[in-house]
Amino acid sequence: MRLFSEIAKALGGEGLSLRVQYTVIDGRGGYFQNVKRLSSLTEEEIVFLGKKGAVRVRGRGLSLGKYYAGDAAVLGDIFAVERVE
Repeated sequence: MRLFSEIAKALGGEGLSLRVQYTVIDGRGGYFQNVKRLSSLTEEEIVFLGKKGAVRVRGRGLSLGKYYAGDAAVLGDIFAVERVE
């Protein structure tokens, strides 16, 4: 899915495509792109590393639904997503 990359390019922020980008669906989970590595995984917190920075996902009952080719799906109730530099 190149949606984030196309939006960043249209807005003149091509460097943004190197960061972990995400979409959260309230109460269901989220979809994360540009993931280079999984740093931490518990039912309350998941940390994804990208080429530039990282994101910390906080919630309840978190699990990894898919993790392949730079994409990751998180299942569970997500409370917050924070950028970590």
